[in-house]
Amino acid sequence: MAKIPVAVLGATGSVGQRFVSLLAEHPWFEIAALTASERSAGKPYGEAVRWMLEAPLPPEVAEMEVLPTAPPLPCRLVFSALDARAADTAEGELAATGCFVVSNARSHRMDPDVPLLVPEVNPDHLEMLQIQDRGEGAILTNPNCSTIGLVLALKPLADAFGLDKVHVVTLQALSGAGVPGVPSLSALDNVVPYISGEEDKMESETRKILGHWNGREMEPADVRVSAHCNRVAVIDGHTECVSLSLRRKAGLDEVREALAGFRGLPQELALPSAPSRPVEVTDQIDRPQPRLDRGRGRGMAVTVGRLRPCNLFDYKFVALSHNTLRGAAGGSILVAELAIARGVLPGLKAPVKIADSFAD
Repeated sequence: MAKIPVAVLGATGSVGQRFVSLLAEHPWFEIAALTASERSAGKPYGEAVRWMLEAPLPPEVAEMEVLPTAPPLPCRLVFSALDARAADTAEGELAATGCFVVSNARSHRMDPDVPLLVPEVNPDHLEMLQIQDRGEGAILTNPNCSTIGLVLALKPLADAFGLDKVHVVTLQALSGAGVPGVPSLSALDNVVPYISGEEDKMESETRKILGHWNGREMEPADVRVSAHCNRVAVIDGHTECVSLSLRRKAGLDEVREALAGFRGLPQELALPSAPSRPVEVTDQIDRPQPRLDRGRGRGMAVTVGRLRPCNLFDYKFVALSHNTLRGAAGGSILVAELAIARGVLPGLKAPVKIADSFAD
């Protein structure tokens, strides 16, 4: 079977470039369309984009003409790297014309009929698509980049012991602010203790993702989450200092085993973008560190370290995830792989047997 044609919306931005880089060599998908703002539309992509990644821009993609972000598009599967203002209307318009929009934007994450997915954590939330009425297509979302790292570390503990309270302090990379991002004189020699909307998103999105879909509505998880979010002078990789209280008491070894042994449906299905171990636990006293650990699992794993008892809560640890891979483009692509593997996007089938696609 031929690969599935896809479009990237907002292809010239930092997350859009990640989508392009990952999709250029994807075993299931091929890029059929790239869209951007009006000032870029009509230009070759290589001329319109200021390519920021270490991997070279694929020459075949560089020659593609940039299209306006509007229907019709020559494909049904669409990855959105739009900013929220553009996504508010464009994603709904495309879904109404029959596109399946997998969005990295915040616009529809908390809509009551839209699944907010971390594939290892809540694959059952795909059932929300059964009540979604947005025309012939649908909208699926992945969470905020800082939320993804947090819930991947929380999920095995929630399943094994239950969660009562979570307190998290983030040290978030500059790339999370997009391009051009934080001005250099604000970032260098500095920590910015405010990221607009970030704390509210972490607190509300975590409860939705860990919640229960009862077939009619989402029942948010009964866990209290408090977040402090900071921007730091790191290029890629969000670090999170987490303290939590469990509903059932557990020993340190039990907690460690729950984290290290965690696997999800993407690992069972061996989806192309799924890391073999979504949570990697390190015992090194000074890890994880962004520069050393953000690439684990091809940037799709969360690294947990410094696991130890907490004097105020039960346990505390440091979690690290790659914010533009697992936290953005890579996470969205994994959402699409899961949805296709589960057969919830009518007309889209993987070009190979699911069992023939192996993760690293």
